Amino acid sequence: MRIYLKCVSKASALPSRTKKHFFLADMRCRGVSYLAVVIVFLLITWGISMNLFDSQESTRNILGLNHVYRIKFETATSAPQPKCSLSKACPPDHFSLHIKSGAANVVGPKICFEGKTIMSHVLNNVGPGLNIVVVNGENGVVEKFGYLNMQAGNPEDILAYLTEIKPGMIVLVASFDDVTAKMTKEMREIFVGMGSTLITSVKRRDSWVFAGRTGTGNRSIYEKQAVNDRKNNIYEGWPAMVEIGACFPRILTAEH
Repeated sequence: MRIYLKCVSKASALPSRTKKHFFLADMRCRGVSYLAVVIVFLLITWGISMNLFDSQESTRNILGLNHVYRIKFETATSAPQPKCSLSKACPPDHFSLHIKSGAANVVGPKICFEGKTIMSHVLNNVGPGLNIVVVNGENGVVEKFGYLNMQAGNPEDILAYLTEIKPGMIVLVASFDDVTAKMTKEMREIFVGMGSTLITSVKRRDSWVFAGRTGTGNRSIYEKQAVNDRKNNIYEGWPAMVEIGACFPRILTAEH
């Protein structure tokens, strides 16, 4: 305001013939005055905002709010992700698994454990009969895997393989083609001891998937069967493919 008044007082002292020229100068002078006021106002506002932000930041630090925000962010980013195409992640004391049987005698089965495909048609490590993955029930280490040829295999060798599986192992099984040609009562009883309730009814060309544990005798809920039935078969002479996806409980030890 002082600049504006000073400019007006100067204009009144000038001769009338120069007032027109001074009017333009006076307008420029007023513009400069207003600009100066706006700049001062912005500087004051900026200073108040910075002080307010510093005060809020100090309050957060004093109350520990920044630590809380950081914990929430780290928790959100470190959340476990689903494995083996499951819809949600399994608890820490469970293993993720997904088992698909073969489709007729054309497409091989697939067995996934803890996010890794162990056996599949694509990997070219499956075969006709029982495709089996044996996993350590405590640490989740895959002990062995392969397929038992139930069409051309030696029944004694197949039975020996099954009886040698140590107690506490998790056994994942997927059928491909026909699994009954070399199946014996003793073999069925071994799977019953792992928790299977359907193996005794599996017949020629049935589709079957199973996940159980050796040495417990407890009934397993991780099992499915599709019965070979001419009326309901979706492939020519073959039933539908079956699959299970689940969180299988691990054996807890003192370390877990």
